[in-house]
Amino acid sequence: MQELQKAWIYLENGDFYEARSFGASGSYVGEIVFNTSLSGYQEISSDPSYAGQFVCLTMPEIGIVGANNQDMEYVKIYAKGIICRNYNEFFSNFRADFSFGEFLRANNCMGICGIDTRKLTKSIRTNGSMMMIASSEISSKDELKEMLSKSKRIEDINYIEEVSTKEAYNYYFGKFDFNTMAYETPNTSKKIVAIDFGIKRSILQQLVNAGFSVSVVPNTTKASKLIEGYKNSEFDAIFLSNGPGDPQVLSSEVAEISSLIEAKIPIFAICLGHQLISLAMGYPTYKLPFGHHGGNHPVKNTLTNKIEITAQNHNYSVPDDIVKIADITHVNLFDNTIEGLKYKDYPIYSLQHHPEAGPGPLESTAIFREFAEFINSVKCSK
Repeated sequence: MQELQKAWIYLENGDFYEARSFGASGSYVGEIVFNTSLSGYQEISSDPSYAGQFVCLTMPEIGIVGANNQDMEYVKIYAKGIICRNYNEFFSNFRADFSFGEFLRANNCMGICGIDTRKLTKSIRTNGSMMMIASSEISSKDELKEMLSKSKRIEDINYIEEVSTKEAYNYYFGKFDFNTMAYETPNTSKKIVAIDFGIKRSILQQLVNAGFSVSVVPNTTKASKLIEGYKNSEFDAIFLSNGPGDPQVLSSEVAEISSLIEAKIPIFAICLGHQLISLAMGYPTYKLPFGHHGGNHPVKNTLTNKIEITAQNHNYSVPDDIVKIADITHVNLFDNTIEGLKYKDYPIYSLQHHPEAGPGPLESTAIFREFAEFINSVKCSK
């Protein structure tokens, strides 16, 4: 195992830590959040919704699973860094191709260990999500403080411009088959256009599993083009993906979504997409103190009265008064925030949490099949 170099962390509340670095070298600024998942750190780090953020993992032991080329949620890492208590460069998994540290270094993402993550997590819970700077080069607290004060805050940056695809493409792969050690390519009978704000591959795979062939398009795609395509029966529905940052930054995307809503096109939205629908309907989103990040969040499905353990990754939420125009389908049992909506006068379903569960439990994946069945009913009624 290579000798780990020193690293230093400064948070905007004044906290200062000395740690060790096992990822990329340099100085990085971002927002810090904590994630309570017990596994899946490759999927977490490669989730583009973490663009501009440092993720503090509450699971203390990280590294033994390693990383591989098959489980990437996106083409590269946009997170600023991963923070953990103990890191192990040695990995032991039959699917691993390289260590987690090698994976982070190849993707220009910091890896920080040797820090009391319980103390750090408690600080985030007390102070809320904060901006921070981490460096493997600068040890001066005052210098780090000055650099952080001159840096942009995450809510001032449009990360969608970085993470969204620049060219449209089709996606055909479904669930992973451990018999063939490859992703399946199931038959599909419906077509959905996914607007990419930072879409995870796990979401695309669940859409394909539900019977959709998926066409992924950039966030800059004009509503007029999509409306024309829907009228010409080129596709059956639109999907609005997850993504990073403050949804209120995306005013041009909200305007285009408003046109899609008025055209009465069936829409399914997850996470950021869920928030953008709310904004397009005239209901401003708000920032949670430290967000929901992890794979163990209980959500009540109000349609079935069952509790689903869900995967979550968001810092923003839709307002309670949206019940004027939508029925609540899911509620977070940690803080009673809204987790799912079905709009009253529009063919729109949206979820705040991540039913594709990459990583996480699979208890919410039925929503993909339910939306597919809804699209079948819409097609039959035409």
